[in-house]
Amino acid sequence: MADKNTKALILIFGVVAIMVGLSFASVPLYDLFCRTTGFGGTTQISKTPPKAEEILERKITVHFNSDTSRDLPWFFQPEIRKISVNVGQQGLINFKAQNRGKTPTIGTAVYNVTPPKAGKYFQKTQCFCFDEQKLMPEEEMNMPVMFYIDPSIAKDRHMDDVKTITLSYSFFPTQSKELEDALEAFYNAP
Repeated sequence: MADKNTKALILIFGVVAIMVGLSFASVPLYDLFCRTTGFGGTTQISKTPPKAEEILERKITVHFNSDTSRDLPWFFQPEIRKISVNVGQQGLINFKAQNRGKTPTIGTAVYNVTPPKAGKYFQKTQCFCFDEQKLMPEEEMNMPVMFYIDPSIAKDRHMDDVKTITLSYSFFPTQSKELEDALEAFYNAP
């Protein structure tokens, strides 16, 4: 009887260990899925922008939005609110962050693109998103984002109506319930 109980206990601990491991792996795996497919307005990550001959005449206005959790004592906003770029043209926007608190704080940004269908065409070549950012009291930091809109958007007739894209960032305290909830909502968005 004791042998059966020992086996059952080992099995239960094994299942619990696997479930804990999967819970920690779920966010990075889902993030990979969203980045690969553009699901839910998730932007794509690219290492190189298109070549000059791939830049199209079509212009799209990109708006920039920023939000900060009440629990993170940061000032965070883009230097400019919108720019107009040609499809395929490299764009650069700089966000400024400042810790207005009295202690060092670490924040993590969640982002998305609207309309969601544009996410798979919005390519970032440099971004601070999903990386922990540590700011000392009163420290300021520049957070650049380099991007372009993939020229293949011109071949997708479902994208003909897209004249404006909004890139939004929301900063939350790292390792907080609020960040976990924001990530869950972001990944489960339709």
